[in-house]
Amino acid sequence: MVDGPDVRAGMLLVATPELLDPNFADSVVLILDVDDNGALGVVLNRPSGVPVADVLETWGEIASEPEVLFRGGPVSTEGALGVALLRDGDDVPVGFREVDGLLGLVDLDTPVELVTGSLAGMRIFAGYAGWGADQLAAEIDEGSWYVVPGDPVDVFRMDPGELWRDVLRRQPGELAWHSTRPVDPELN
Repeated sequence: MVDGPDVRAGMLLVATPELLDPNFADSVVLILDVDDNGALGVVLNRPSGVPVADVLETWGEIASEPEVLFRGGPVSTEGALGVALLRDGDDVPVGFREVDGLLGLVDLDTPVELVTGSLAGMRIFAGYAGWGADQLAAEIDEGSWYVVPGDPVDVFRMDPGELWRDVLRRQPGELAWHSTRPVDPELN
């Protein structure tokens, strides 16, 4: 289990300037699952140029704009995860598993017709980010991640390019100041 800040499904990890790993520099990660074995999430701000319809033809019709695959992380990049937002908590389709409130995962083997009309948003991620039992806690302790509350709109933004700054900007206190840091502080 991750100690320290409250890390649970639905929370966001926002990369700090100290995180230099190119897989995660300036990234925003949605946590999908946390347990005693570790944590799993997807990077929200790494769209690819590959249309969803080119890889998962039937899901292209209901994927949120931009209708491209997102690079969810460096683990299992040949696989895909479907993250979706329900329109109504009383209309939970077959193949949907709750992550946090109306936000959840959709089994991509489910026929699209069974979820059409039930979803307010859908995004497909190639790969995911994963951490072992104490790995994420260690990265947070060393200052690699800010842990902040998530908002479902973060997952389905049309243009995720400014997501890192926008998520930090809405945080209380001094954490919001980090949203204005220059790319290279030496040039400031």
